[in-house]
Amino acid sequence: MNAPPESAAGPVLLFDGECGLCNRIVRLLLRLDDRGELRFAALQSAPAQAFLRAHGLPTEHFDTLVFVPEWARRDKPGAEIFLRTAGAIAALRRCGGAGRGLGDLLAIFPAALRDAIYRLIARWRYKLFGPWRACPQPRPEWPGRFLGGENQSG
Repeated sequence: MNAPPESAAGPVLLFDGECGLCNRIVRLLLRLDDRGELRFAALQSAPAQAFLRAHGLPTEHFDTLVFVPEWARRDKPGAEIFLRTAGAIAALRRCGGAGRGLGDLLAIFPAALRDAIYRLIARWRYKLFGPWRACPQPRPEWPGRFLGGENQSG
């Protein structure tokens, strides 16, 4: 990783850095992504906030995750982004192996059903999983995979 994460190419998952469930999902993706392709940024971070503003997405009250398949092309016209369960599935598939299998399994269900369940969980996630309490990273290479200099999943 010679380039700083903000300018790095490849996929980036934007997530609510204050949400316990969201951070647990990020940790799962870190474990599943053996190739180390995925990068992450808390929706509260400067790079994520700039992205959200540029794409007309909410910059407060986060109830979705955003998957950007090619961060280096994020501001190009027609840049592809995936929200909610489509984003989770795309991130899982990029992990390969078991992550790809889990993503393929989730994709069997209709998007409307997946997203309805997602919205229900999003509404109750802080009550069910609480806020995130940072703790040491189990693997020394993980902190370098977060944009914005913040290691929200720590």
